[in-house]
Amino acid sequence: MMDFVFETTPKLVCEVGAAARLGEMAKDLGIRRALIVTDAGLVAAGLLEPVEAGFKTVGTACALFCDVLADPPEESVALAVQAARAAGADGVIGFGGGSSLDTAKLVALLAGTPQDLPDIYGIGLAKGPRLPLIQVPTTAGTGSEVTPIAIVTTPTSEKKGVVSSLLYPDLAVLDARLTLGLPPRVTAMTGIDAMVHAIEAYTTRHKKNPLSDSLALRALGLLGGNIRAVIADGRDVAARAAMLQGSLLAGIAFANAPVGAVHALAYPLGGHFHVPHGLSNALMLGPVLEFNRPAAGELYAELAPAIMPGRSFATPDEAVAAFIDAMRDLVAAMPMEQQLEQLGVRQDDLPMLAADAMKVQRLLINNRRDVRYDDALDLYRQAW
Repeated sequence: MMDFVFETTPKLVCEVGAAARLGEMAKDLGIRRALIVTDAGLVAAGLLEPVEAGFKTVGTACALFCDVLADPPEESVALAVQAARAAGADGVIGFGGGSSLDTAKLVALLAGTPQDLPDIYGIGLAKGPRLPLIQVPTTAGTGSEVTPIAIVTTPTSEKKGVVSSLLYPDLAVLDARLTLGLPPRVTAMTGIDAMVHAIEAYTTRHKKNPLSDSLALRALGLLGGNIRAVIADGRDVAARAAMLQGSLLAGIAFANAPVGAVHALAYPLGGHFHVPHGLSNALMLGPVLEFNRPAAGELYAELAPAIMPGRSFATPDEAVAAFIDAMRDLVAAMPMEQQLEQLGVRQDDLPMLAADAMKVQRLLINNRRDVRYDDALDLYRQAW
């Protein structure tokens, strides 16, 4: 019998149109003055209008912080915390992609319980209590609505994480209607990101457990089975809902069975070059899958049917090769950049990236195969 601990967000609402009822849901949590943490693009797109109308209907006040930045830097988080205090917020709603959701987690924690952000980087260093927190993803990718992690960019362009059970929200609301306007490039990046979560959760070296395994397999099937459909037709509500649920399941999986080298190598790309996180993961996925083949091949063979349902394999080795090829082909078919060179990364930058990746031991220790500096440098070269 395997011993393990499993945690997740206590309540999930998966319903098309549910965002319009956020005011009612916030009131049920005892929130009377909410701060909605989001970005300017979503406000300009009008996605917050039905949300604000819903708050007005139930008589709950809400203020907006709409200055979230991608790969949120420390100073951006500090501004959001100040906004919460200035508004007298007694609850926080994260509304957007991973950067908004991660910022909202930290606002809920820091607005009510003053702590210095640099002091709580790491695992289990944050102190509670936090303000009530609702998370509403508008992309199908990060799974941040069901993870106890918030990633911040430090002044030295290093990505650091706050990891604490306090960061699980009280409620996550998945409304596929919010994702209908996502352009194909963003849809592709976030979709591959979620698939990486599922793959790395299933192949993790630490805390692998049967619940995460089951969720990762189901997530990979939903994501792999619908990503091409949402790229072809972004208004396909059923496919969008399937992608959101796949992202959710992958998020629950990797929250309990942590990710490895793909993410560790992706972080420096975001910190130094502001490459979107999903794109960084997509570009590093193929090289890392091949690198891990000697140590993770048996697990890749188990994952193969999830993205190639109905296909039979003569041998486990054939299944492994087919899985790696299928993931490489999927990334290659996505409407996004395919090499680091296209993103302004120079060959001269690769040693710096490799050195920074080696600092992400929190994730590298989970990888099935040990990654050394020379390995990291070679993996970046392959992606370049």
